[in-house]
Amino acid sequence: MHSEKLLSRSALLDLRARCRRDGRVVIFTNGCFDLLHRGHVEYLQEARALGDLLVVGLNDDDGVRRLKGPGRPLVPQRDRAALLCALEDVNAVTLFPGTSVEPLVADLLPDVLVKGGDYSLDEVVGRRVVEAAGGQVLILRHVSGRSTEGLIGRSSAASG
Repeated sequence: MHSEKLLSRSALLDLRARCRRDGRVVIFTNGCFDLLHRGHVEYLQEARALGDLLVVGLNDDDGVRRLKGPGRPLVPQRDRAALLCALEDVNAVTLFPGTSVEPLVADLLPDVLVKGGDYSLDEVVGRRVVEAAGGQVLILRHVSGRSTEGLIGRSSAASG
């Protein structure tokens, strides 16, 4: 188990301070990662290639439920975190409460904030605070045909 990668907010901010001192580039992304799939893995690999350390903010179970509706998450937060921590391209994972990642982004101030190609720059939560601090906000390519919603739809159709 890679539980040493699962960090509290304070441990994450300590890590961020060390990276800043050492001149290491911190990349941040966030999401529900409810059903980890190939699109997620390729996206996280691409994000990690942008710097020295990739941090993933993971919506807690309550946040996923409020964002995605009843019946979600399909996978509990401890399991979602364990899967992300097991990926070699992910250096740290932190859970965050609520539906907005903005407070975490404002505390962390990553050098690079990334989201997938299903977002536009105007939709990226935390964009203004990151850019104001001199960081970059990037939209990575969307892996066509690879999505959690698509998997859920195909699974429902197959079982129905």
